[in-house]
Amino acid sequence: MDTSWSKYMRDVIILGSVKGLSLEEYVDNPLWTILVETVHKMIMYPHHKAYVQREILLEHPDISFQELAVNLEISRGEALVILYELKKEKAE
Repeated sequence: MDTSWSKYMRDVIILGSVKGLSLEEYVDNPLWTILVETVHKMIMYPHHKAYVQREILLEHPDISFQELAVNLEISRGEALVILYELKKEKAE
């Protein structure tokens, strides 16, 4: 089996994504709007987002969405949306 394909599949299975993709690359996916809408409907989403902004990013400004998901025990999708929105808000 091709080793690059094996590595790609390992990353997809283990990380739920391909290493090296930036937050912006996820936003270009046609399913992004559905993910954002779903995350916004989650009851704890505003509280998780506030906690990440207030506590997590101050100590770990470069945290990945995978690490955030594991640390807060939230879905990778919610972590991805939270980090993207906070990054976007900071830039504005």
